Amino acid sequence: MIQLARAPRLVATDLDGTVVRSDETVSPRTMAALKRLAAAGVILVGASGRGPRLLDLCRNDIPAADFLVLGQGAFVYECRYDDSVVQLADRSVDGRVLHEALRLVEAEVGPVRALAEPADPERRITGDPMPDWPWPGVVLETAPREVAFTGPMVKGYFVSDHHTGPELLVAAQDVLDPDLVTVTESGVGMLEVCPVGVTKAAGIQIVLDKFGIDWSDVLVFGDATNDLSMINAAGHAVAMPNGHPWVQAAASEIAPAGNNDDGVAQYIEELLELL
Repeated sequence: MIQLARAPRLVATDLDGTVVRSDETVSPRTMAALKRLAAAGVILVGASGRGPRLLDLCRNDIPAADFLVLGQGAFVYECRYDDSVVQLADRSVDGRVLHEALRLVEAEVGPVRALAEPADPERRITGDPMPDWPWPGVVLETAPREVAFTGPMVKGYFVSDHHTGPELLVAAQDVLDPDLVTVTESGVGMLEVCPVGVTKAAGIQIVLDKFGIDWSDVLVFGDATNDLSMINAAGHAVAMPNGHPWVQAAASEIAPAGNNDDGVAQYIEELLELL
């Protein structure tokens, strides 16, 4: 039995680890539940750390979404009109700022492997060799850091062989200026260094402002620490049972099942009875 007191006007869900399963697919049941939710008049937002070069993949994973918030909140797209996409937000950070952040993080925790994701989609994500890169569909390029970290960037990825993603996050928060960058991690062991003020909540805020919706009328689903901004802001937040302990502690309740067992779909199916 879900604990939601009233029907939301907007639902935002994370993708990887929340609606996307371990085999990188979204089940027909989850697809159907999200489609029914959107058809019922609830605004549906997909919110992901994935950068804009994965826009098509995100649309395939959550085709019912009215909006997509990507790059941890730096990019917002309206997807409600057939095959057309309207960009509502586009934030970047200078590569030199990320390079300096990398220096400070390494001074704190020791050597890390680092990649830079250019804002220009024609440029590949570039930097140190990354043999355990989790997105095989995105081609990487190895280059010296002084070459990789030049120009406008979506974000930087830092990985340690000795520290987990959350451990890197805590260390980075101690040494990086929040007036210059925003740091997060998305559950795959990587610290992500983003433009200042970029969070999933900030990206969703753009959609809320468009419709005059308050956060009290928002329901969110998430599993990783990069979901905390929207989980803390939403009127009701549901954490995945496979999610990070910080996320579960911040949420209003836990989903009835994990991402591999249609937990979000099960929740939405009950929610639809309230509409």
